[in-house]
Amino acid sequence: MRKAVLFLRSLLFMVLMGIATVIWSAVCMLVAPLPYNKRYYVTSRWNVFVVWCAKTICGIEYEFKGYENFPDSPAIILSKHQSAWETIFLLANLPRPLVFVFKKEILYIPFFGWGIALLRMIPIDRKQGKNAFKSVVAHGKRRLKDGQWIIMFPEGTRIPVGKAGKYKSGGTRLAIETGAPVVPIALNSGECWPKNSFIKYPGKITVSVGKPIASEGHTPDSLMEQVEQWIESEMRVISPHAYNAG
Repeated sequence: MRKAVLFLRSLLFMVLMGIATVIWSAVCMLVAPLPYNKRYYVTSRWNVFVVWCAKTICGIEYEFKGYENFPDSPAIILSKHQSAWETIFLLANLPRPLVFVFKKEILYIPFFGWGIALLRMIPIDRKQGKNAFKSVVAHGKRRLKDGQWIIMFPEGTRIPVGKAGKYKSGGTRLAIETGAPVVPIALNSGECWPKNSFIKYPGKITVSVGKPIASEGHTPDSLMEQVEQWIESEMRVISPHAYNAG
């Protein structure tokens, strides 16, 4: 019985998210001429709606821990990555507009990609090799100067609950190149919205924000080591059962 209820709730959620995506992509096209901050706000209402639907229909609540640690200055956000939830949630719920660094193929996704293309994100063409990172640095400096934050997922892909992926140093390389501090984020979204799972589970996601870590005096690897240590230690605080089980 419980499985049937979870399935029906998840189905309703996915249908509403799909409908909203089509509608919002059209709205994004209409507001394209507006100043960027207004355009970003309108676009991010899709994110707010989806997070609300996840809470109302699927019972996925959330809480912030350490929100006061966000600095009032340029920053590189480096976050744990467990599900699609955080890519939706973080864009609409951080103090400054976010700039995601992602593979350019995402822009080709119907409706969703079209809406993203109207924002100041940083798509990567992996075929460019080393030149791809040079492009990220050039765009990143402009975005930080404009008052936006850059967000990256150092593990590169969604990692199951209780596991850790290989932390890549692209985000810390960017921090050192731009002189910006990094802000680590730990979260346990995979407990409610597992990777590649149609079923969404009720529960409370904790989004824990660490204190900014200055990039000065670091190498990309030494800075990423601090980020990884904080995130993985914090994961054991917010999801102790996922680690104690092993």
